[in-house]
Parts: sequence; C-alpha cells; structure tokens
Amino acid sequence: VTAQVFSAYDALGQKLQERVGNYDVLLAAEARLAELNAQDIYKTTGDFIVSKGAPVTGSIGGEWAVLGLARSGRDVPGADAYYASVVEYVQKAMDENGRLNRSRSTENSRLILALTAIGKDVTHVAGRSLLDGLDSMAFITKQSVNGPVWALLALDSGKYEIPENPDAAVQATRQMYVDELLTRELPDGGWTLTGGEPDVDITAMTLQALAKYRDQAAAVERGLAVLSSLQEQDGGYTSWGSSNSESVAQVIVALTELGVPLDDARFVKNGVTVEDALLRFAQESGAFVHVLDGSGGDDGMATEQAFYALAAIHRAETGKTTLYDMTDVMQ
Repeated sequence: VTAQVFSAYDALGQKLQERVGNYDVLLAAEARLAELNAQDIYKTTGDFIVSKGAPVTGSIGGEWAVLGLARSGRDVPGADAYYASVVEYVQKAMDENGRLNRSRSTENSRLILALTAIGKDVTHVAGRSLLDGLDSMAFITKQSVNGPVWALLALDSGKYEIPENPDAAVQATRQMYVDELLTRELPDGGWTLTGGEPDVDITAMTLQALAKYRDQAAAVERGLAVLSSLQEQDGGYTSWGSSNSESVAQVIVALTELGVPLDDARFVKNGVTVEDALLRFAQESGAFVHVLDGSGGDDGMATEQAFYALAAIHRAETGKTTLYDMTDVMQ
C-alpha cells in the first residue's frame, strides 16, 4: 500500500505535492514499518534468489546473485554447476592477455568478486588467472570510471597483487587506479560517466572503491556530501529521471564500505533512512522492483542489488567485514 501511495505522490508534481499536509506522517510510519520488516524481507529475498536455482555466469542471474548469497552466509545453489559455467566461459572468452572482453575489464573484475566470495582460486580458472586482465592502465581506463572502480574492488576483495606485464604500455598499480578516479572527480564533487552533473550510482560505486584509500582522498568527503544533497525528501534517490531501487542500493553499499552509519543525519530525510527507502521497493514474493510506478514488475537486477545491499547492512550490524572485504573467506 505504501508503495502505491508514494507512486501517486511522485506523480502529483511539485506544486500539488506542497499541498499534501500529512506526507511527513506517512514517511515516519513507513520508517517504523520498514524497521519491523527489514529482517523478514532480507530472508524472503534470499529465499527468492535461491528459488531461481543455480546461477550461470553473467551479470544477471550470475555473479551478483552469487556475491549476495555468499556474503549473506547462504549456500549458493548448484555452486559446482556455476563454477563449471565459469570455467567454460573462461576457456571460450579469455584472450592471450588474460582479458575476457577486449573493451570491458569489468568482466574480469565481476568474476573475481564472485569467485572470491565462494572461496575459489581466481589465479587458476581453467589454467588461467583472472588477475592477468587487470595489469594494463590503457585497458582498464577504456571503461572510463567503471574500469578502475571495479578493478580496485576486485583486487582489494582478496588483497590480490597485480601481475607484472612487461608488454603493457603502462603497468597498472593500485595507486594509478586511485589517482585515475581522483582525476575524474567533478569540480564540485562526485563522479559521472558522461556530462557535468554527478550521477548517484557512479558516485556511490566510486566511493566504494575509494573506501580503503580514504586517508589520502578528500574527494571521499566531497562525494558523501554530494550523495547527501542528491537524496530525495522521501529518503530515496533518482538516477536517469527515475526514483529507483538500484541507486539506493549502491548508496547503502558505499556507506557500509566507508563505515558510515545508515542513521547518519546526512542520510536521513524526514526520519527516513536509505534502508527504509530501499525496502519500499520490496515485493511479497521477495523480489524487488526497479521503480514504483507499476510498469516493470519484478526486476532481476534490482533484486540482486537490493539483496547484496541488505547483506552489506547485516554484515555491518553484526560486526563482520564489509561486503567487498572478503579476507574473512580467505582465512
């Protein structure tokens, strides 16, 4: 019911919204309801993802589902079958330089994160090392901000060393990745793929990658200020013109990676936290939707991102390492 009310409110337009007198009451009630339901939703969403069966390598129904399940402490259904699909993919796709895609280094990074989460050796997959695809700055920066963001997250997830590549035009280092991200910061803070305005998702993901380098990056505090300023009065976030669950999920992961409490005053609007805002998109089935206007139905990407964001919250609340710090798996 609350999802329908918020959808109707969003459709009113600013002038009519200003005439709604009890909106703050609705927000407070929603926050309390979310607090009561959070653990139930976390379990139901995990059950929903498990019900889909064994993941198969890929962006949706693959690595992100594996990451969320593993970091939540659940068993990955059909884990052996999933790993077999990874081996087959590496055998078919990896080139002589260790790259799974000639334009997207994130293919390597995504697999490194998933395999690390389930305790697999990323240096020996079908006789190849997934780390080999992350050794060239020229290759990593083909994807603008995304390349170094996900390369850092992948490497730092298991404290992996970057392989030396004598044939690379410029040998990549962690510091180079960090410097590349700092160079791409917008003048007033935050990050984007295109244009001059900060994007919520890209800013949040960049902060996730820079979390371990916070001591040398004042840009992190500026990025947090940007995310605070971009938060809607209902606690949510808008990207590409739509208030959506994935943007909220990425902000949650950024805050947990940085150790910022979700009830930090900068990220609470009208008594509503980012966690409250995320749970607004939950469905009875356990799935999440992308937007609340009823046009899309259950969304695989939204569900997987919401679930690993909930796993990040649970890990923070129980004193565990962060979502992307998988050194606990490797002990």
